[in-house]
Amino acid sequence: MEDGIPIDMKAAIYSYNVWVGEVDGNRLRDLLDFTLYRAGFEVLNFMEHHFEPQGYTAIWLLSESHLAVHTFPEEAKAYIELSSCNKTKNALFAEIISPLGIKEVR
Repeated sequence: MEDGIPIDMKAAIYSYNVWVGEVDGNRLRDLLDFTLYRAGFEVLNFMEHHFEPQGYTAIWLLSESHLAVHTFPEEAKAYIELSSCNKTKNALFAEIISPLGIKEVR
């Protein structure tokens, strides 16, 4: 603690973003829920939308900021973006998600 503020929480935003080769909204939701939980994030709210005929978007409102995912089925990829003011949890999220079977693409 420094002046009553946890040392790993400062007026800074740490970002993790990646394009992945997964477009199944339900699978992405489950994997991202698991990863947020394991990294220690507190989920305040969650919204999702399944587009017709295809596509998915979701956002997790976190006490530390937010996580969003948007699929682009026509290109067989999705964009994941985590913004957080907690450097430690952000780094842990990136570490946990890597081996979960979500293939990174460009």
